[in-house]
Amino acid sequence: MNWDVLEGKWEQLKGKFRSKWAKLTDDDWGQVAGKKDQLVGKIQERYGYKKDQAEKEADEFIKGL
Repeated sequence: MNWDVLEGKWEQLKGKFRSKWAKLTDDDWGQVAGKKDQLVGKIQERYGYKKDQAEKEADEFIKGL
């Protein structure tokens, strides 16, 4: 799955993302709305990851969907 497809299926997949990154709040998820840059930024903010690490985790997660 790629990020374009993910944006279209965001409502169906949001639960899987919530279980992976439980530290993100409902407000965070509303802002992310399937956008990679928003997700990466929120992962950095909540987990203290560097951008490269957050991007890698997000990319690997969607590849497994």
